Amino acid sequence: MNEPWTDSLLPLPATMQDAIKTLNESSIKLVCLTNAQAQLVGVITDGDIRRAIVAGKELSTPVTDFMCTTPVTFSPQDSRIARKKAFEHHKLLYIPVLDAENKVINIEVSQSLSVLTQSNTVFLMAGGYGTRLRPLTEECPKPLLKVGTKPILETIIESFVNYGFQEFKVSVHYLAEQIKDYFKDGSQFGVDIGYVEESKPLGTAGALSLLPAQTDPLILMNGDLLTKVDFKELLAYHLSEQAQITMCVREYEYQVPYGVINAQDNQVKEIVEKPIEKYFVNAGIYVISPEVVNALAKGGHKDMPDLINECLAKQEKVAMFPIHEYWLDIGRMADFERAQIDFLHNF
Repeated sequence: MNEPWTDSLLPLPATMQDAIKTLNESSIKLVCLTNAQAQLVGVITDGDIRRAIVAGKELSTPVTDFMCTTPVTFSPQDSRIARKKAFEHHKLLYIPVLDAENKVINIEVSQSLSVLTQSNTVFLMAGGYGTRLRPLTEECPKPLLKVGTKPILETIIESFVNYGFQEFKVSVHYLAEQIKDYFKDGSQFGVDIGYVEESKPLGTAGALSLLPAQTDPLILMNGDLLTKVDFKELLAYHLSEQAQITMCVREYEYQVPYGVINAQDNQVKEIVEKPIEKYFVNAGIYVISPEVVNALAKGGHKDMPDLINECLAKQEKVAMFPIHEYWLDIGRMADFERAQIDFLHNF
């Protein structure tokens, strides 16, 4: 039986799509690229792929165009202390171990050196009315609707717990007592859950103003999403980008059903038949730095697009984190029905 780390080896030649497939199928979120002699020639992290997507690279792009050719590595002789220091200094989660011939013989995982839990707060927005899912939401808040065998919000919390997150705040408004009665203080799930009660809807960012002062970045997420995003990688990406806000995005394609005319000065320059337009769209998941949260006016209404535009107006960095993993916004009845099927294959 192969060791888990062997699933992270990817022989050249390979494309970005091959690297994404390797990442998704391996428990170790590092791709080790090898040559014909099985020697390490480069590595690709989750963040490398997302930055390549933001840069406009196609799935068919060769990995050699964006891989790191000078990765941090260990030898079998490196001590445990030396390895721990390397993880801390380089802020890495995975480091390959190479033999004398430069072949990968293991991939060291930082969690194996010390148990890593995330002290960052996860803020889940669960106060909406769910009007597009009526009549299901007339007597049950949308986050408590069952997808598969459990409520949507329970699946979300379990997903975060799998990545070491333990501190949760849930904003509630519509049928708030049902949500509080179900999750209570979170102890039955092995986490700590507190509640932010909105006496009136404060928008997708306004409820953050009711939190005590923050010292670490927090993750903000809609309470009606199902996703397989690696939240630990998301947080690491935010820190590496040194952004004030990191916004998860999905690539959306739209095919224009007509021939599109490109013209200049009343002269036709080109006709493109039914082109496919690509856009990045908001995925409803954010990492927000403490300075941004602490500056919000207490109890004021604020939506995330407004908060992002305010940061941009102050020339503060807002980064994009493209999601290539499973993601579904349960906003309409068709989405809810699809979620029942997807749950069986993804959760």
